[in-house]
Amino acid sequence: MEQLRPVQKRQREYQEQLLTELRDELEQRGITAVLIVDEKNRPALDVTDSRLRPRRVYVHLAFLWFYWGDQHDERVSCLRLLPAADRIEKAAREGWHEGEQGELGIDLAKILDAHRS
Repeated sequence: MEQLRPVQKRQREYQEQLLTELRDELEQRGITAVLIVDEKNRPALDVTDSRLRPRRVYVHLAFLWFYWGDQHDERVSCLRLLPAADRIEKAAREGWHEGEQGELGIDLAKILDAHRS
């Protein structure tokens, strides 16, 4: 594993702390959630829905979101743990959206270019 710079290390620790707190809250609600490191070396929660389908929940630090897909209803602020856990619990109990999990990608260069126009 490559060495993380001090800032990246602190960010990683913060992501893991947020995910651990979320995992603990979801497990108290009867939702199966396991802290993992994905193939891109990102911490995530592997959360199982009511149909036993897993979905990964990540932390986006720039926007302070928990997210589990690329749709607008698949992200929630991580600043308030209990409302975030409410949303994720509801989504897991209703079942994840059909199909593959979308990847949340924010291209900040495009945002800057649009702002400059």
